[in-house]
Amino acid sequence: MKTSQQLDHQICFALYSAARSATAAYREALAEIGLTYTQYVTLLALWERDGRTVSELGEALRLDSGTLSPLLTRMAASGLVERRRDGEDSRRVTIHLTDSGLDLESRVGAIQHRLYDAVDMEPEELATLRRLAQRFCESIGDTPTQGAPR
Repeated sequence: MKTSQQLDHQICFALYSAARSATAAYREALAEIGLTYTQYVTLLALWERDGRTVSELGEALRLDSGTLSPLLTRMAASGLVERRRDGEDSRRVTIHLTDSGLDLESRVGAIQHRLYDAVDMEPEELATLRRLAQRFCESIGDTPTQGAPR
């Protein structure tokens, strides 16, 4: 059998497996505070810069509007975010954290620390892994400003 056809030699499978493992670890911990993984990354983007437009948020999260709109609806219903129409252009909608959304930041920080401590890798290794994953996405054209891979 050719080496290039073996599953464990596939970069795509290694990335897929790592992403599934990371998401699963976060899923369990985030469930304790009533968040899904996608809600978590949405909150991260808003803690970084509150008041993003829906399209800016979709670009940052690499989510299409068909995925983002229902997510934001659920987050608004649970009191984490609110939608606001721009006073000058009512077609423009911005997403803002509520007090409840802001209050989760410290609880999420504790979860992040707990999960980082559970990973058997040095901080430098994790930083290298993150940089390489980001570089991989950029090399295939999947950047926040360019959209999905071609």
